[in-house]
Order: sequence, then C-alpha cells, then structure tokens
Amino acid sequence: MAPEVISFARGAPSADILPHDAVREAAARALESDWERALSYGTGAGHPGLREWIAQLHGVDPERVMVTNGSMEAAALLFRTRVGGGDRVLVEQPTYDRTLLLLSQAGAELAPAPLESDGVEMAAVEAAAEAGPLKLAHVIPNFHNPAGCTLSVPKRERLVALAAEHGFLLFEDDPYRLISFEGPAGITMLDMDEADRVIHASSFSKTVSPGVRVGYLVGPADVIASLSKTAGQTFISPNMLAESIVLELCRSGELERNIALVNAALRERRDALVAALEQKIPEARFVTPAGGYFLWLDLDEDVDAVALLDAAKREGVTFVAGPDFMIEGGGSSIRLSFAPVPVEDVAEGVQRLATALERVRAASPA
Repeated sequence: MAPEVISFARGAPSADILPHDAVREAAARALESDWERALSYGTGAGHPGLREWIAQLHGVDPERVMVTNGSMEAAALLFRTRVGGGDRVLVEQPTYDRTLLLLSQAGAELAPAPLESDGVEMAAVEAAAEAGPLKLAHVIPNFHNPAGCTLSVPKRERLVALAAEHGFLLFEDDPYRLISFEGPAGITMLDMDEADRVIHASSFSKTVSPGVRVGYLVGPADVIASLSKTAGQTFISPNMLAESIVLELCRSGELERNIALVNAALRERRDALVAALEQKIPEARFVTPAGGYFLWLDLDEDVDAVALLDAAKREGVTFVAGPDFMIEGGGSSIRLSFAPVPVEDVAEGVQRLATALERVRAASPA
C-alpha cells in the first residue's frame, strides 16, 4: 500500500538504507578504544585521526584538512571568513538553495553562470572573470544538487586554470562524489590545483548518514589554519564523538561496504524514477544523474512550478520548486530527490505528479 504522502523533496535517504547496525557497533568500538578523545573537547580542526585518514584519501598533508559539523558548516565558515559585503561570487544556476542563502547573508554580489548537461557554462565563467574581480567561485562538480549533472574533465581543468589566472578561490563543493552509479567519479579539481586556489569540501552525511553531521575541508594549509582558528573561537571544536564513530567506520571497512549498499539502492530508485517519468510525463526534460540524490525536471514554459507544488500536495506528493535554487527564473522547473522514496513507491509518486500536472494545465487560461 502506497503511503499517504510520497515525498521527493528531502535530500536524504530513507531510514531503511541507513547503516544503524554498523554505526552502533562503531560507536561501541569508539567508546572502548577512543573514549577519552571522543568525550572531550578537541580543537577547531577536528579529530586528528580522522584528519589523517582524510589526508591519506586525498594524498595531502593532514595540516591541509579540517573536519566540521557537516559540509554546510564548512561552507558557512568559508563564506564568513573569505567573503565580505560587495565581493563578487560566481554561482551556478541553478545551485543549492542554502548556498544562495549563506552568500546573501554574507553580502556577496552573485555572478550567475548557467548549467549545461556537462556542468557550468564556461563562456559565462570566463565572462564573469573578465568583468571584474571574483572573490570566489562555488561549483558542485559531481551529481549536482539540484541539477543532477556532472562537470566534465575539460571544464574542471579550465576552471582550475581560470582560478590561478584571475586569483579567485575555487570552492569545490563535492558531497556526492562517492554516491556514484557508473563507476568512480572524475578527478577532483583539488588534484589538478598547482596554485593553491582550490578548497575542496565533502561530507560523511551522504556516505554514513545525515545524522552524524561530519564533513570536511581540504585546502591550502594557511587557509585551513585560519578557518580552524575561527572554528575554535566560535564553538571550540566540532563533535568529537561523531568523528570518532566515523573514523571507526572508515578504518574497519564498513564505510566502503555501506557505500556499495547505498549506491545499489539509490541506483535502483533512480532507474525507477527515470522510467516512470519517461512513461507518465514524456514531455519532461532532464539529465539522467550518474549518482547522487537528485533529478532536475524542466517542464513546458506554461507550467508554474509553485502552482504545481500546491496541486501535487493535494494529490499526496511533494518536491521542491525550481525558483528556490535560482537567483531568478526556474519557474517551470522542479527538483526531485529519489533518495527518500523506496523503489516500490516511485511509480505511484510520479503518477500523482502527472495527475497534478494535468490539473494545473486544465486550470490554466487557454
């Protein structure tokens, strides 16, 4: 029996694919072997053991790593310390809604660059860099939230070169990198960087669970030291217990096993969503995501996404309307998250969406 409400709105997996047994066992091991550090204050840079593990993962010195309470805290710290009122910041369009909120709170002047099927439009990035100083560029390279696309390798290379040429920071916001359905994700821009312009962010919220709230930054040692100092002055240290648990999962191999299980489940959900859309809303246009949680749906221009959301809620299905992810525009687009919807409910959810779409069209003036 289908649930009363089917939600494609939340960017989080359903409880049935959260690794509760593995986390419980890792917590027990952490409190056995690392209890003093896990239950004490740390430093603003986070758990030293987890910093070392992340450093090995990226092939860098641990001094270039800091661990945070989720990657959103990492972004907030970066924007707070590196972006001031009137600073120009390049953002993709569409982009993550919390990024737009944080940058607006920082007083940034946003320079939009549209997305293509293989990532940000480079002509727009080049034009923005030529138009005046850029302080920072925010890019989501893999399985974009909300657009689902992945940045091509040539575009990654060009972005890194432009950051070096024009002297702006390139914020590689990459929390979905390991949620990949078609093999390993492409080379990171961090790996390409020879001018210390790239700051890479990722998160264990997607590979363990949202509730652990553990993310991290990798970047130039001086930037990481400055951000760690700010973190220490703000909240003393991130959650050391959560970081100890995550470290146990990493060391034991449970993280790798969980990623394999989650990817298999999410790929099945993605496939079900794509098949249902092609059957029930064949006019919809989208990039099939090769990983992550999200699919961005462009509908005909006569469709009002906000009105569609209201109608969809009455049919028992929800999503996020496109304007939430845009500086302007997105009025006929929606974001669907397949992560929280069990595969057996996907087709019913899309049928409800299709019914809502018919109702909106029927109510629109001819």
